Amino acid sequence: MRLGLGMPVEQEDLDEFVQLAESAGVVAAATVTGRRDRPDPRFFVGSGKAEEIRVIVEDTCAEVVLVDHALSPSQERNLEKLVGVRVLDRSSLILDIFAQRARSHEGKLEVELAQLRHLASRLVRGWTHLERQKGGIGLRGPGETQLETDRRLLGGRVKVLSKRLEKLQQQRETGRQRRVEIPIPSVALVGYTNAGKSTLFRALTGADAYIADQLFATLDPLVRRVQLPGGSPIVIADTVGFIRELPHELVAAFRSTLTEAREATLLLHVIDASDPRREERIDQVNAVLAEVGAGDLPQIRVYNKIDRLGDTPRVERDGEGQPSSVWVSAVQSQGLEGLLGAVAERLSRHARLRVLRVPAREAGALRARLYAAGVIRSETVLPDGGLEWLVQLPDHEALELAARSGVDLLDAQQPCATGERYLQSTSPPMV
Repeated sequence: MRLGLGMPVEQEDLDEFVQLAESAGVVAAATVTGRRDRPDPRFFVGSGKAEEIRVIVEDTCAEVVLVDHALSPSQERNLEKLVGVRVLDRSSLILDIFAQRARSHEGKLEVELAQLRHLASRLVRGWTHLERQKGGIGLRGPGETQLETDRRLLGGRVKVLSKRLEKLQQQRETGRQRRVEIPIPSVALVGYTNAGKSTLFRALTGADAYIADQLFATLDPLVRRVQLPGGSPIVIADTVGFIRELPHELVAAFRSTLTEAREATLLLHVIDASDPRREERIDQVNAVLAEVGAGDLPQIRVYNKIDRLGDTPRVERDGEGQPSSVWVSAVQSQGLEGLLGAVAERLSRHARLRVLRVPAREAGALRARLYAAGVIRSETVLPDGGLEWLVQLPDHEALELAARSGVDLLDAQQPCATGERYLQSTSPPMV
């Protein structure tokens, strides 16, 4: 069921909701739409529309009613009582899809935690038939109601899951810090769900990412290493897709995949070029990025699925000459070289060549680190056994290296603007 509040129902919104239902494994028996100036406090829809839904449920033998809106606990219970089957609002439906798709241990815990927090808002007078039931020895304690018992059990489970996730988060952070110690720039794929992020991720990395023409095909973050033109390595992360009215429980719960976006050096905002509402989708994704603290990160817009438009691959630049948009077809591997070239240009734009001299006793670990980042352009062995490197780095990162004992910064060429961290060595990227 989809209700237009103050305006007619948009067909694109209805189609997306049908896709959500199909992604959850539901076969639509009927679709009901309507229009109201404001939601009804009892059923969300009017009493006449609610009765219409009840009749359709009986005629089609439907097992569940899906509502493309957020329902209050009382509205959900009133509808269930009227129609006689389970009622799920938009948030509950998305949570159910996530529960089906989560594969990693951490992802499953995050989904369960989000579901429990969502359920907690539904435990309001939901057990009135047992509210006067008394407890006893070995049962629930003196005078404790069924509702209080449910809240206590739910709260205990939430605490257990929160502790487990905190431990897993610490482990993930340890792994991320190890990646940071080997200073390789990270690039995160973000975008509206079903925009083709996983297809692009597979095309760029060759990784066996799960691909399907359905919403939320990817839930768990996947990270792979890629060589840019010129040999510089980067790390690319595939992330969960965003969607309008994404439940806040999920935004808060999926810290693991969202952290990959929040701490990236550069974002690739993947957009379905064939979507007639692509500008609206762009705004919705940017709103979620701002909510998770990634709104100020530099990004390149990647217009995917140009094969559906009969368009050609190209790179577009902004007023400063930086690559701002790239048009590609991930499924046909068109425009990928241009995309990697744009990424390399954006990551190295604020870098310039400079000479570092390092004594032999300090060279070992630093040499391995800089070679791993692919920033050393040439190397010379000095008469005293020390090393001289021609490196390409931003000013602020070169000065950090020069602050080390025995390291000398001798030369700088090709002036640049400070800004993005190319090595991502000690702190998150800045704009």
